Amino acid sequence: MSQALSQRLKIALIQLAATADKARNLSRVKEHVLKAASNGAQLVVLPECFNSPYSVAAFPQYAESIPSGETTKFLSTLARETSIYLIGGSIPERGDDGKLFNTSLSFAPSGDLIAKHRKVHLFDIDIPGKIRFKESEVLTGGNKITVFDIPPFGKVGLAICYDIRFPELASVAARKEGVFAMIYPGAFNTTTGPLHWELLARARAVDNQIYVLLCSPARDMTSDYHAYGYSIAVDPNANILTKAGEGEEIVYAELEPGFIEQTRAGIPITTQRRYDVYPDISASTKTSAV
Repeated sequence: MSQALSQRLKIALIQLAATADKARNLSRVKEHVLKAASNGAQLVVLPECFNSPYSVAAFPQYAESIPSGETTKFLSTLARETSIYLIGGSIPERGDDGKLFNTSLSFAPSGDLIAKHRKVHLFDIDIPGKIRFKESEVLTGGNKITVFDIPPFGKVGLAICYDIRFPELASVAARKEGVFAMIYPGAFNTTTGPLHWELLARARAVDNQIYVLLCSPARDMTSDYHAYGYSIAVDPNANILTKAGEGEEIVYAELEPGFIEQTRAGIPITTQRRYDVYPDISASTKTSAV
């Protein structure tokens, strides 16, 4: 049986503080990505909304076309110059029809765009006295599960923030496509983060016995939206491999080949599911990269 992850992979999660200055944000991204690459990272993940404030009011102002927009070209060049796989967090996207999306772009070491994920589940919450946020006031949700190959390592699944609360995306990616990791750029906040950020990362890992990577913006209490921070990488046994604090930093982890299969052999839930009792949600679900 082939391994989900064919060889050791060093990853970096860049916990970046985004401001209202897009040029500054991109400059900081380049500085951090160059540092991560120089430290041997082969796959680098950026946070949700790294080039703009995370704000319903800001999304229309900062939205760009893909692939012709400034940030897409910037990320492509950066991936090529550093020869890494670059998971471009997310940016506000203006589609050809004028609709706005929260979109994550991934690039190969060649600079080629290899995956595009539009946030499927929009962040619409209202916790009285604590936080109200309604992405659906300006954004449209995506309509696919995103899985793509990163040779020679294997396949990964990509989703954004609130998507992690819906386990079906990870289940389909793991069961049908055989991903070795789910990657979630996400901007949980200081209300929801302490409740569920780490819990959800470990839950998706143990549900599917895969690696899970979450990359958050750094916390900025002077901004309108207070990101939680604590970017985290979790192994298939739900052990924490690395975890950031609240501020701007880069954290690293090494993902080990064979550990997924070892975990599944010890606790063989992948062969013990009872599809005679409940349906296999991955059976007819479509996935794509772009």
